[in-house]
Amino acid sequence: MLKNRRSRLKPFFEEYALKAVLVTDLKNIRYLCGFSGSEGALLISPETSWFLCDSRYTAQAAEEVHGAEVRECGAVRIDTIAALADEFGLDRIGFEASHTTVSSFRRLSEKLDRIELVEIGPILDEIRICKDASEIELLRSVATLSSHALTAVLHLIKPGVQEVEIALALEFEMRRRGADGKAFDFIVASGERGAMPHGRASNKIIASGDLVTIDFGALQNGYHSDETVTVACGQPNLREQEIHSIVKDAHDRAIEAVRAGISCKDLDEVARSFICEKGYGDFFGHGLGHGVGLEIHEPPTLSPRSAAVLETGMVITIEPGIYIPGFGGVRIEDTVVVTDNGCDVLTCADKQLLVL
Repeated sequence: MLKNRRSRLKPFFEEYALKAVLVTDLKNIRYLCGFSGSEGALLISPETSWFLCDSRYTAQAAEEVHGAEVRECGAVRIDTIAALADEFGLDRIGFEASHTTVSSFRRLSEKLDRIELVEIGPILDEIRICKDASEIELLRSVATLSSHALTAVLHLIKPGVQEVEIALALEFEMRRRGADGKAFDFIVASGERGAMPHGRASNKIIASGDLVTIDFGALQNGYHSDETVTVACGQPNLREQEIHSIVKDAHDRAIEAVRAGISCKDLDEVARSFICEKGYGDFFGHGLGHGVGLEIHEPPTLSPRSAAVLETGMVITIEPGIYIPGFGGVRIEDTVVVTDNGCDVLTCADKQLLVL
């Protein structure tokens, strides 16, 4: 499996005439060799690969790293890279420019002065854009865990409870069910705060009649889930019901339109045009969704400006919303796997307007 993933680097070797690629982004390292620690580097040539780490991670690397020789480095990892370059004639090395600081690049340039360093931009991250079968199962597992955790704590939403209490209870429930942590700081936005698309849980007290938007996700085995529901604390008024219904229809129409071959721009338009037709186009300001995987936000981006086209195996969110200042808002989100003829929905919390 990891060999197949590393084969996705072949176009970079050919296009840039490289002898090796230096990978320093930890998400890409995990994807390409399996290492889950917080420090290390992966040097890959067409013939062989080396994982470089200091003594703190040698034992972990011996257990986790596959398809690469583990080399323990001293205090200066660049010395080991230079030695390998001299030994194997790696005189032209590509590096992840979007994950390399200016100071790190200067150190590389000074130490590897006989090696031509070739900048590879963020396109290198796109080797992860289509998920393989093992990744999809990991994403399905964490999505199911997260959805069930939310269902278990919904009864806590009642008048007099703070938003942050719901967020803490949800995180605890995810941990209890086996999550390694939360995927991001949860959004719990009630009442007028629902107009804030990124309204992280606050000390605001939930009141009767509030809509409550909860954007949440778990982290497990390196993979993230992402899902949003909007529920009602007490009986919602007619306008709240109307807005929820519009967002739910826009969400359902977009999911129905997902398939390999549709452009991300056109998919965004499916939901956006419907919301515009209903008179709320000015209140849907963000894109329809994004990729999910080893990072909570990955390519592709679903927006009116996106040039990407969906491919089989991409895992994306569908999350339309309406946000009205002074009133509140609604967002509904699922994470789906793109298939040849449609999609497979990974998240499973109820998206109907629940009255609690």
